[in-house]
Amino acid sequence: MTDVVALAAELLAIPSLAPSESAVVEFVSRWLIARGWNVTIQEVTKNRGNVWASRAGRGVTFSTHLDTVPPHIPPRLEGNRLYGRGACDAKGIAAAMLAAADRLADAGEERIDLLFVVGEEQGSDGARAANNLSATSRFLVNGEPTESSLASGAKGSLRATVRTRGREAHSAYPHLGESAIEPLLALLPTLKDLPLPSDAVLGETTVNVGTIRGGTAANIIPAHAEAEMMIRLVSDVEPMKKMIEDWAAGRAEVEFGSYIPAQHFHTVPGFETAPMAYTSDIPLLTRWGKPLLFGPGSIHVAHTPDEYIAVDELRSSVDAYERIARHLLSA
Repeated sequence: MTDVVALAAELLAIPSLAPSESAVVEFVSRWLIARGWNVTIQEVTKNRGNVWASRAGRGVTFSTHLDTVPPHIPPRLEGNRLYGRGACDAKGIAAAMLAAADRLADAGEERIDLLFVVGEEQGSDGARAANNLSATSRFLVNGEPTESSLASGAKGSLRATVRTRGREAHSAYPHLGESAIEPLLALLPTLKDLPLPSDAVLGETTVNVGTIRGGTAANIIPAHAEAEMMIRLVSDVEPMKKMIEDWAAGRAEVEFGSYIPAQHFHTVPGFETAPMAYTSDIPLLTRWGKPLLFGPGSIHVAHTPDEYIAVDELRSSVDAYERIARHLLSA
């Protein structure tokens, strides 16, 4: 039987900062081939690709990502915690999925697929490519740290850049110019006055002003300024876009960027459920079946220097993935 903690530690020991995932992709592929899985490597870009492992198909696909955010942090075991980059996001999850899928296969259940993608932390090019594969599964169990609850849904996201323009002049003669920074600083606090939508399951829409840039030097009246925002969606995107456009009208330009829709997910009996405020690859994997979202660990420690996963939660997640799959396959 696979020791999921040892397997997770092996995965954590391999640096896989996007877009340099080739070593961990090779490790996972060899592990699966050695256990009788049919493995396909789908090239996403040169020298990096997704791992698709199957047997009979037409059932449940376990899926998560193999890339991590920087910097690489090697694994260490302290008490009940396994630390390291990717411990909960998402190499610990990958290890649990591998162990659960292999246990199911050993028990004769061959309607399980595994899909491990690259690039989730940098634009999800792996998931976009994976959606071109000839998937046959009826359900997709995606893995992100949900604290071992089944996600009832997940907020979407919308990026927006707000720009203001002015006229440059020597700072000793400000009346000859027009600042672009001052109107932006006046506009941004009024975001809190917007009647942002809410959802009974997903909660409140939130807006984060993540960056502000503007001007060229302290002795020049600034002619340009901009702020980047991330809007966490709980409802349709078009009304949200209109609200932002109306808010900025006559005062700033708005350019919208990447968008992922809010989603409500399938759940199964016997698990606690909770909404998630972050996004995942699920909206990009539409061909892989009805989606569920589940994983051990907490998003609150992901991307931090002390990222960890509790050993007992990691072990119990193997059982949880098996229970989820068996319930779905019995439907």
